[in-house]
Amino acid sequence: MSYQPIENYGVIGNMRTVALVGMQGSIDWFCFPRFDSPSVFAALLDDKKGGRFEITSTHEHVRFKQFYWPDTNVLVTRFLCSDGVGEVQDFMPVAPRNADVSTDRLIRRVRVSRGEMEFHVRCHPAFDYARASHEVEKTEHGVIFRSDKLNLELVSTVPLKRHTGSALATFHLRECETAVFVLREAPNGNCQPAPTEDESQEMFERTVKYWRSWLSQCTYFGRWRDIVCRAALTLKLLTYEPTGAIIASPTCSLPEYVGGPRNWDYRYTWIRDAAFSLYGLLRLGFTSEASNFMGWLDARYREAKEGDQLQVLYRIDGSRDVPESTLDHLDGYRGSRPVRIGNDAHQQLQLDIYGELLDSVYLFNKYGSPISYDAWKHLRTHLDWLCENWRQPDDGIWEVRGGRHDFVYSKLMCWVAMDRGLRLAQKRSFPADRIRWLTVRDQIYEEILARGWSEKRQSFVQSFGSESLDASALIMPLVFFMAPNDPKMVKTIEAICRPPSQRGLTSDGLVHRYDVERSPDGVGGDEGTFNMCSFWLVEALTRAANVDPRRLDEARLLFERMLGYANHLGLYAEETGPSGEALGNFPQAFTHLGLISAAFNLDRSLGQGRK
Repeated sequence: MSYQPIENYGVIGNMRTVALVGMQGSIDWFCFPRFDSPSVFAALLDDKKGGRFEITSTHEHVRFKQFYWPDTNVLVTRFLCSDGVGEVQDFMPVAPRNADVSTDRLIRRVRVSRGEMEFHVRCHPAFDYARASHEVEKTEHGVIFRSDKLNLELVSTVPLKRHTGSALATFHLRECETAVFVLREAPNGNCQPAPTEDESQEMFERTVKYWRSWLSQCTYFGRWRDIVCRAALTLKLLTYEPTGAIIASPTCSLPEYVGGPRNWDYRYTWIRDAAFSLYGLLRLGFTSEASNFMGWLDARYREAKEGDQLQVLYRIDGSRDVPESTLDHLDGYRGSRPVRIGNDAHQQLQLDIYGELLDSVYLFNKYGSPISYDAWKHLRTHLDWLCENWRQPDDGIWEVRGGRHDFVYSKLMCWVAMDRGLRLAQKRSFPADRIRWLTVRDQIYEEILARGWSEKRQSFVQSFGSESLDASALIMPLVFFMAPNDPKMVKTIEAICRPPSQRGLTSDGLVHRYDVERSPDGVGGDEGTFNMCSFWLVEALTRAANVDPRRLDEARLLFERMLGYANHLGLYAEETGPSGEALGNFPQAFTHLGLISAAFNLDRSLGQGRK
């Protein structure tokens, strides 16, 4: 085996953890039992030491095809050769929230639908990011991999052999024959046998039924429904069911540029994601998921003591400690070092998160359920704190590590926080220091117009006094700070749409978040275009089309061009590289949320979608 491109993977999961399955049938990333647990398989980050669970055909000239079972997160990897057609069906059983059913299992069903085929299996875990040793114990029904902190059991309907820390098998199937492999935590008592063919078929059908039942709640019936539904299914996979938290991505240290140092751990939940997540879920009709995430968010802003700032990101259980460290024994994806776990951004000051917080509460109060007075009291405290602190320079939305600046986006979202706080107070007749909040809101607005606008560039810029562009300015009409047809907004969009050679940020519809050469961020190295920003551009053009209809055709063209940069399964990484390759952590929630929002608003503007 060798490194597979990031875009060659599919994802399966059970709303507690996920596995990344490559096009050739190898699971190369799997953390257990939670998203933020240490990895068991990490060949994605080190092909030799990381560990993997591969099932593949031994045929010399096999071809591969991979797809999701329609309207589900059940992944099928198909092998085609002159002797026959075989496939691996990968899934994790799922159950409704709080159901008394064990779902912490990874099931791999191998079957031949035509002819006959020989398969090879190798399961080689590398516990604790390949830092922990393990032993392999043969059992009646399979093997147990024993390490200091975790024991996993692999049971199968075919005999398994031990070999240098691995479990191996080679087996032959004829047409309509099936083999089953189940990886699960080893029990304290006797191991249970692998499920029979009928039992595994029942689990398969039950899992398919679950996903189809869940997706049937989707109220979106506009254009591009298939890709919107795939985005929704992906977001559901990135939801930690016990708490409702939505992680930014299930992977860590996948590079924003191959060989570079921009390798981060995204297996946590950002306050910033809240408004985007709530908007996307509510627009599609997934009110239960929106409510669960709101419950997680509510606990975070309630637990902050008076005078304390909100933390930027949290673990999925709500705990605050996310120390960053490097795994120097791992080579990194295609040699991209360092390999990082944890994220020191949790210690940064990012004032924009208050805007995302208040916007999400405002949206949920409007489209979900009314918030309580007790919740309002906590929110009011945060707004009072922001009145005192909005002028501080901060580390910004992109979590730069080159020092704090007066980032325009941060000030913009401070304005959003005050605006949504005033709207909530008015809508619900909540007590508030309205005069002070209104004064601060207007001060922020005028400050952005006076210091965030560059006459030289004829654009809003990245920070006060800067001449560098930043794609985060595209959010202005989306949060109703600036009218989409305002001359300053139109000129900003035009500036961003210019190619990098003309000091713009856009290459054939793909948008860089900023110019890393002209805006050093303290990290170094290069990066690709940022997929979420490309969808922001689509939405900004869509809103501008309300007064300039020509923009609508441009928005649709860019949106459908972006659809072509999804992988073969409709999944997006964080960024797109210069050769069209996926870069950064994969799949990324932000990108899929941006897709949902852009599709919803573009379809509505085109006039035939359901509103």
